[in-house]
Amino acid sequence: MSEGLFFRYERLKYKKLKTNDEEETSLNLEETLIKGQSGKFFKVKLATNLVTGGKVKLAIESTFTHVLRPFPTHIAQAEKQFVVFEGSHYFYSPYRTKTQTTRVKLASKNIESYTKLGNPSKSEDSIDYGPFKDIAAYNQDPLRLHYENNSPFLAIMSMIRVIEVSHWGNIAVEETIDLKHCGAVLKGPFSRYDYQRQPDSGISSVKSFKTILPAAAQDVYYRDDIGNISTSHLVVLDDSVEMEVRPRFPLFGGWKTHYVIGYNLPSYEYLYNLGDQYALKMRFVDHVFDDQVIDDLTVKLILPEGARNIHLDTPYKIDRLPDELHYTYLDTFGRPVITAHKSNLVEQHIQDIVIHYTFNKVLMLQEPLLVVGAFYILFFTVIIYVRLDFSITKDPAAEARMKVASITEQVLTLVNKRLGLYRHFEEAVQKYKQSRDIGTLNSGRKTLEMEHRSLSGDISSLQSKLKAEGSDLADKVAEIQKLDTQVKDLTLKGSQEAERLVAGKVKKDSYIENDKHLSSKRQDLVSRIDTILDTL
Repeated sequence: MSEGLFFRYERLKYKKLKTNDEEETSLNLEETLIKGQSGKFFKVKLATNLVTGGKVKLAIESTFTHVLRPFPTHIAQAEKQFVVFEGSHYFYSPYRTKTQTTRVKLASKNIESYTKLGNPSKSEDSIDYGPFKDIAAYNQDPLRLHYENNSPFLAIMSMIRVIEVSHWGNIAVEETIDLKHCGAVLKGPFSRYDYQRQPDSGISSVKSFKTILPAAAQDVYYRDDIGNISTSHLVVLDDSVEMEVRPRFPLFGGWKTHYVIGYNLPSYEYLYNLGDQYALKMRFVDHVFDDQVIDDLTVKLILPEGARNIHLDTPYKIDRLPDELHYTYLDTFGRPVITAHKSNLVEQHIQDIVIHYTFNKVLMLQEPLLVVGAFYILFFTVIIYVRLDFSITKDPAAEARMKVASITEQVLTLVNKRLGLYRHFEEAVQKYKQSRDIGTLNSGRKTLEMEHRSLSGDISSLQSKLKAEGSDLADKVAEIQKLDTQVKDLTLKGSQEAERLVAGKVKKDSYIENDKHLSSKRQDLVSRIDTILDTL
């Protein structure tokens, strides 16, 4: 028979089925219903007929999203993340299964609990169930695993991808993304000091992730509602452009961020034509981060003005919304916009779509003629109205706000860098207590003094600029400077106590008590500095 094999999936986001012969061939899956059964079933159409008693080897690849549930649902910054997976020990099938083995590969070897059907074997980070024999059709058995998984569960809640095509040699791409960490929600306050000092603090949080752009991408920008985000890094490789996206703040469970990425592409690599017939071949969705999950995607394809007979070829089913018109400079009757929507996408959906359309090349003269006409009208108007003033006035208030925001961003960077000096000096003190090498301590103290003096001078200069702009943030920067002076004094006092301990001038118990007191006061001051930084 050439069709009649059925498979069922719940919460399926991507499906692919192929035969494992010498040339692996993907097979067509047709969604269908089975009377008396719930869920989503797919009917497989084989490439050739299968005779009675014959065999065929199939490989089924399926991807699911949002199936791991954090448990506990809320964790503190220093705690690890645990999740629960619930499924079935058996492959759900409308056929009797002669034999089956289920292997579960986990993210770590720290497993809290798991179901024990059939005496499963556990090895490091995997559990093997079975083999099970003669499983009846439509049979299920609850499978539940509770284990440590510190992976950052990022999900794109909403994404708008705009592709604007120009026949003058450029394709502009812009992606507006709303990103959320769907892992265990952060419980309690966030400590920037602990996060930077302790490597396992916020282990399931997200500091940055890598976005892969096309190899021809240029003029890349990364910004949010505040403005350009300068903490990103761009690496140009042979076959792609790798961009390290670093949000303004680390993402913990339940936290969100909103940003925009845009770039330009040369049209000759993606746009093909034969006479007046054009074909644009581009990815429907591109790589945002590894193992990406996109809950809601809207793609807008803006074609040149005058494009008609538009046809869309897609590798999978999408929802095409009503066409729109987009107006930009030198447009007269608007550019056609093809809007497509799809929910629940994963990395396997990164595939090409093809847009076919017809465009009369004579229309390319429209914009140059409009420019010539516009200049003619401009010159003619200037000749007649030479006495009119068309100057554009600036907005001093807006410029002042932007200047203050720029200065504040520099202050934040310098203060965080200065706090890092204390951590490095504390490490030098620890080495001194172990090695008793006074040179190590003196070198660390000298480095602290020099770099601290330089950074404090820069911050004072920025404070003066804020004061000159009339910003009340200058007072907050002054308060940070005062608090930092106390932090420095306490840090140096702690090193002096360490010298006394090594020299035998103070007992160890007394030293431990004094050091604990100094550390507590220093931590309190750093927390106050963090609080002021959050208000800048």
